[in-house]
Amino acid sequence: MGGDSGDDDPIIHFVFVHGASHGAWCWYKIITLLDAAGFKSSTVDLTGAGISLTDSNTVFHSDQYNRPLFSLLSDLPPFHKVILVGHSIGGASVTEALCKFTDKISMAIYITASMVKPGSISSPDLLNKLEGYEEICDYTFGEGTDKPPTGFIIKEEFRCHYYYNQSPLEDITLSSKLLRPAPMRAFQDLDKLPPNPKAEYVPGVYIKTAKDNIIDPMRQDQMVENWPVFQKYVLEESDHSPFFSVPTTLFAYLLHAVSSLQR
Repeated sequence: MGGDSGDDDPIIHFVFVHGASHGAWCWYKIITLLDAAGFKSSTVDLTGAGISLTDSNTVFHSDQYNRPLFSLLSDLPPFHKVILVGHSIGGASVTEALCKFTDKISMAIYITASMVKPGSISSPDLLNKLEGYEEICDYTFGEGTDKPPTGFIIKEEFRCHYYYNQSPLEDITLSSKLLRPAPMRAFQDLDKLPPNPKAEYVPGVYIKTAKDNIIDPMRQDQMVENWPVFQKYVLEESDHSPFFSVPTTLFAYLLHAVSSLQR
């Protein structure tokens, strides 16, 4: 589980996938805790995010957006498995990876994330909600202003309320320097996967955030009802960004989820 076959002490390897507009940088508190505790962790910048050199307004398909994650998983050594962790719309990237690389993933963890069972019809998700909030989003037009928007980002004056209503000021400041527009068209392909019975054998975990202003807690409960998971946890004091607002509690829940596989 999480390591190379035949090892006496298998490596537990976490791979973290960010949500819209964020990047690998947002996990810095969690990977610091994991590394200090002796675990292996990897983060990835999806195409057009973080330090990716690609303009997100040129990213039109989910396969293109998720390519860095797929490359990481395909390059893993034989028999090496990871704990795949996704936040927000990154949950859809986790599910797509789960379908393509089932034998590389020992557990899928969704943190206040889009979680739709492959082959089912997605109910209104994060992207659809944001499209109804024109006043809180800045839209970009990679093909000219007479074309549909290709990217979006929550305006700075609204971020504290939507993303970071429980997060420290220093993390809000950091985010204001690093957030990038998210590729709207690539998101349209996410959560539209054919049935995949093999993927359903991989244990799933959902971590709910109770003070979330992006994905309503009731909406999170609904996703779990539609696709039951192996374990469910609730971060009672967390906003939409628990890696900032409650990192030590999130760290503890990640370890508890992994330990439950070993019982």
